[in-house]
Amino acid sequence: MYVGTLSFDLLLGDVRSLKEKRSVVRPIVAELHRKYAVSVAEVGDQDLYRRAEIGLAAVSGDASHLNDVLDRCERLVAARPEVELLSVRRRLHGGDDE
Repeated sequence: MYVGTLSFDLLLGDVRSLKEKRSVVRPIVAELHRKYAVSVAEVGDQDLYRRAEIGLAAVSGDASHLNDVLDRCERLVAARPEVELLSVRRRLHGGDDE
């Protein structure tokens, strides 16, 4: 079993309130979940309206498949015009990790 996680640090565009922030972040979270069947949520910077941290996790029996899914998720977020992707942290845990 392989577990992979991504953590996205995002700068939001023309957002002036937490309500506007939700209208940008929620569709990204929903699309990642729907398209790639990953677990995803806003996990940080909830009180800042121009920043967002989104966390994502996926499980697979095949490491190459897992890397492919994580790559696709990263490309989807990077391609969104309403956000600037500041950084991505990726972690992979294999079956023999302790």
